[in-house]
Amino acid sequence: MPSTSKSEWEKNTLDPVKNRFGERRERFETASGLDVDTTYTPESGDGAEYPGEYPFTRGIQPNMYRGRFWTMRQYAGLASPEESNRRYRYLLEQGQGGLSIAFDLPTQTGYDSDHPLAKGEVGRTGVPISSLADLEVLFEGIPLDQVSTSMTINATASILLAMYVALARKQGVALDKLDGTIQNDILKEYIARGTYIYPPAPSMRLVTDSFSFCADQVPRWNTISISGYHMAEAGATAIQELAFTFANAIAYVQAALDTGMDIDSFGGRLSFFFVAQSNLFEEIAKFRAARRMWAKIMRDRFGAKNPRSWMCRFHTQTAGVTLTAQQFENNVIRTTLQALSAVLGGTQSLHVNSRDEALALPTEESVQLSLRTQQVLAHESGVTDTVDPLAGSYYVESLTDRLEDAAFEYIKRIDDMGGALTALDNGFQINEIHESAFSYQQSVESEDRVVVGVNRFQTETPPIEQLQTIDREQTDRQLARLAKVKQDRDDSKVAAALERLAQVTAGTDNTLPAIVDCVEAYATLGEISNVFRTAFGTQQEFSPF
Repeated sequence: MPSTSKSEWEKNTLDPVKNRFGERRERFETASGLDVDTTYTPESGDGAEYPGEYPFTRGIQPNMYRGRFWTMRQYAGLASPEESNRRYRYLLEQGQGGLSIAFDLPTQTGYDSDHPLAKGEVGRTGVPISSLADLEVLFEGIPLDQVSTSMTINATASILLAMYVALARKQGVALDKLDGTIQNDILKEYIARGTYIYPPAPSMRLVTDSFSFCADQVPRWNTISISGYHMAEAGATAIQELAFTFANAIAYVQAALDTGMDIDSFGGRLSFFFVAQSNLFEEIAKFRAARRMWAKIMRDRFGAKNPRSWMCRFHTQTAGVTLTAQQFENNVIRTTLQALSAVLGGTQSLHVNSRDEALALPTEESVQLSLRTQQVLAHESGVTDTVDPLAGSYYVESLTDRLEDAAFEYIKRIDDMGGALTALDNGFQINEIHESAFSYQQSVESEDRVVVGVNRFQTETPPIEQLQTIDREQTDRQLARLAKVKQDRDDSKVAAALERLAQVTAGTDNTLPAIVDCVEAYATLGEISNVFRTAFGTQQEFSPF
């Protein structure tokens, strides 16, 4: 039960956490030497909400960043596993707390680097991964039990998870020591992003298979990162981002329950991914509303009993769509403001976009500056010294309530249609986002909405001298490694593993153990995806037009 007084909260919720984990400092104070308390409530404390307690509006941990900072992740994936490995080592040396992997489009859509459709796309938007050999190079010198790894992968998420498991075994790392996340959110791909392969129903099976496999084998792994980010990048408002994200989450939970899983066996490993836009107070309120909404959905709608299942744990990324090629240095200011909203809103993990990302993959210098942005917020701003510092603001509290109410109204509309999948079939979410995107663009073109350096305050922008480029030698090396893997592996072992996967896929058993066997035999991502293409078919484009 939630605490009824601050003293009760300190005794029952805060002190056990402080006694177990400690805090960053013995004393927190302002620059003038004034003491800073863990959190602040109305004078009497009557009726106040406290961090670390249901409904978690004020944060999922009682002392939040006084205990430890959010995980600082800089999303990165370059033209080859070798080059990406160097970037990851660099970021870890610079103080990054976890890895966040971007994959190229062939990897995301189930094609090996040597496939004809992959030509010209290898390494363009991230690192290419065609087999376990690529992942071995990607993590060379990086022990998997000493890092937390987030992988932005969806249609082929179960294959990349299997590769990570296989690599851990090769490193001698116990699976219960692995920390990380696979995005694994296929529904938002149909709505906003487009890197899906199979129809929704079998895709949902692959998602729930990963839930079950990790519950048994990889208990600390976050099996999904349900993403509002990409829908917001496509034009969704903050209300729509909340509503469509949680409508998708409801669909995933129900799909897992339909397989016979217990809600609390997987509920605590669900995570979320939100954008941080530039409207500071709305974004802070959005994150607060998200925690409260998810707690109510999991406890009241699904009957989860474990408080961990009620917690909305989320990663945040600053808004890539707001980055401009014009006056690109302005992007540093935009992303700092956006990152501040995420920190004030209580994120568990954060990526700050780099200033040159409107033009190319970021350079090392730009990535370092983005990481330094997080570190300055953490160590110099003072906003991390007390929990939910804007609680009690008339404006922020009102925005939190209004965002929650409006998002739940959207969810009711989706429920009335039959749920997220039926609404998707009807093009509902896509239409709503397109309307919002069109309205936004109209406001920019009419100058009702000012974008500094784009539709107002323009100046001549000199060309940027240093941009990240794709080195053809990196692509050639990737193709040569793939050819060597295919030449050196035991083809009969590969064929047997793929045949076993086909048999499992035709039945109802969990596909993950068979995928792991394929990966360990050095079957390629494309070969494994082709087994599923044969069994499931492929999905044509979702379009409201």
